[in-house]
Amino acid sequence: MASDRKTAFAAPKGTAPANIQGAFSALARQSPSMRQAFALLIAVSTAAVLAAGAVGPLAEETGALAPVPAQQREPLNRGDDCLSPADLREAVAEKRVVPPIAAIRAARQIIPRAEIQRASLCRHEAGLVYLLTALRRDGQFMHVMVDAQSGQVSGQW
Repeated sequence: MASDRKTAFAAPKGTAPANIQGAFSALARQSPSMRQAFALLIAVSTAAVLAAGAVGPLAEETGALAPVPAQQREPLNRGDDCLSPADLREAVAEKRVVPPIAAIRAARQIIPRAEIQRASLCRHEAGLVYLLTALRRDGQFMHVMVDAQSGQVSGQW
């Protein structure tokens, strides 16, 4: 039995592997079809994951795991027009809005023990609002809207 194992992982004649990695490398050189099968398996798996859209930490939030047909999607009340990070810094510097940390603190009062995943400053009907996405400990995403001028929670979206 021991001799069978040695022959299965033996290096090509005339060479002696220095370690186990050398033995596996020698085996790989002897069977290129195995290497091709493994490469094909990796390529197909990668294509399947990308096609499913299940890549990234926000895959659940974006609905990539269970896509909804376009005609049934409700438009999220995200203000449709979010500011860039540079515009956000400018608005905070000019004291037109509270800093993002104040909005995060307000959201944490509503959803304690939740992890804030995303915060965006967007234009909304009433002016500028922070749209925060939080991940609760039970795995559910919550969306909180905070008024950017007062720092008070104005609802969920």
